[in-house]
Amino acid sequence: MLVGIDWGGTKIEIVAMRPDGTELYREREDTPRGDYEACLALMAKLADRVARDVGAFDRVGVGIPGSIDPLTGLGKGASSTWLIGKPVEEDLSAALGGRAVRTANDVDLLAASEARDGAAVGRGVVFAANFASGVGGGVVVDGRTHHGPNNNAADWGHNPLPWAREDELPGPECWCGLTGCIETWVSGRAFQALYEAAAGERLHGSAIVGLARAGDPLASRLLEDYIDRVARGLASIVNALDPDIFVFGGGMSNVDELYERLPERILRFTFTPVFTTPIVKSVHGDSSGVRGAAWMWAEEGAA
Repeated sequence: MLVGIDWGGTKIEIVAMRPDGTELYREREDTPRGDYEACLALMAKLADRVARDVGAFDRVGVGIPGSIDPLTGLGKGASSTWLIGKPVEEDLSAALGGRAVRTANDVDLLAASEARDGAAVGRGVVFAANFASGVGGGVVVDGRTHHGPNNNAADWGHNPLPWAREDELPGPECWCGLTGCIETWVSGRAFQALYEAAAGERLHGSAIVGLARAGDPLASRLLEDYIDRVARGLASIVNALDPDIFVFGGGMSNVDELYERLPERILRFTFTPVFTTPIVKSVHGDSSGVRGAAWMWAEEGAA
């Protein structure tokens, strides 16, 4: 049995699977935001439920909204900032009753999951982009996740927004300490914040998109700007990596207009007269990351 946990910024999810990917158990609860110890306790509770209802296990893969510093072993670069500077793997193993733990960035695991049995099966270079409370990325090359020597590969959300317009400079302040990061423009939270600043009303992203589809001028303009900014960000990925496929995850990946309008928009900014790269939604939806976490123990050295 393979067991994975997705320690997300808004939800914590656990899955138990057979080696063929058949799910035996899956459950999720809201993340206790800002409370590191409460997150550990919740994951311990979910693991105990799996052991009770499915069977004993001694290994867990965990996706985190950040990564582990390869020199210190401490959490870094986490949009869930309460992980930063913590001995995440050590604390997870203790909370999970001494079980062996492997961690990886949650979007790396999205990419690994979709490359293994999802939307990107058979593709050589896969770039996954997650549009949720933050913006992250993951790269899989020939079936193996690429992390890089600094465990920082594909963190495109903390590049500056490319080809920024005058009215986009210097850009919103980011939790990372810089301004104008892609994440501050195209995360789900950013999309909601831009609407709230203009309309004086806070709506969920799906509601704003619904208004745009109904012809609301403000929502239509904000959605158009959103797609344009995503296009500029992805064009820089094409210019640097030229992946075989883009796979989207996160709440904003459910905006159908992205798939309809992005190819033409990306082409405007790429250093090539042709753009034929498929842009697709993840097959496993917002559970792709937790499946990727479970797959970490499928083979020695996987993910």
